[in-house]
Amino acid sequence: MLLAIDAGNTNVVFALVDGGDIRARWRIATDPRRTADEYAVWLHQLLELEGFRRADVDAVIVATVVPRALHNLQVLASKYFGTEALIAGRAPVEWGIALDVVEPQTVGADRVVNSIAAHARHPGDLIVVDFGTATTFDVVDYEGAYKGGIIAPGINLSLDALVAAAAKLPRIAIAAPETESVVGRTTEDQMLIGVYWGYIAMIEGLVARIKAEIGRPVTVVSTGGLASLFDQHTSVFDAIEPDLTIQGLAIMHARLAR
Repeated sequence: MLLAIDAGNTNVVFALVDGGDIRARWRIATDPRRTADEYAVWLHQLLELEGFRRADVDAVIVATVVPRALHNLQVLASKYFGTEALIAGRAPVEWGIALDVVEPQTVGADRVVNSIAAHARHPGDLIVVDFGTATTFDVVDYEGAYKGGIIAPGINLSLDALVAAAAKLPRIAIAAPETESVVGRTTEDQMLIGVYWGYIAMIEGLVARIKAEIGRPVTVVSTGGLASLFDQHTSVFDAIEPDLTIQGLAIMHARLAR
């Protein structure tokens, strides 16, 4: 089986993939100081809980936007799974799609991998919205080329900045408001309205502008942990793909066997 690892700024997601099917997935907070041995102890226990063994893993592929985390993940693969980790975007696991932007080397690995998976699963022009540490909007044309996009602060990042900068504002949890009213009667309600409905307005507005610029029918695909939260109150998304990055890594790995 394939162990696919998506190392993001906030979390590292590990997933077992067998024949394109995700058999199990786990996440841990991103910490570049975490050693391969620490990963191994944590992962060994989780594998056993799901009825798997380390010996079941015969390949490892990694996509990361945290360069300092990569070395320990490579050591994890070699020391505990007896295989060299494949790195998305590096030979022999090339992207396989055109990066039609000014500085292709600066595009985050997760965004390219998401684009690969979205194009494989949905025909035509695409907008991929990923709710992570940042909220990103990626444009993929009907041929599968990555055309660029938008980077906005993630919702939790925005909320943390608001609380840190305003001494009297309390910390609140992200959730869908109980009503659709945008006039809050308490401080907490007003904060939640500002963050939640503010993000809905941003998403709908930016997607509308991108669609107008493309000028052709576009499918909007959403991924990331908060995708389903926003989908409750907007019709802007055509598909929710919570495992898009893992699916993209699996597709990239499968290419090697062809």
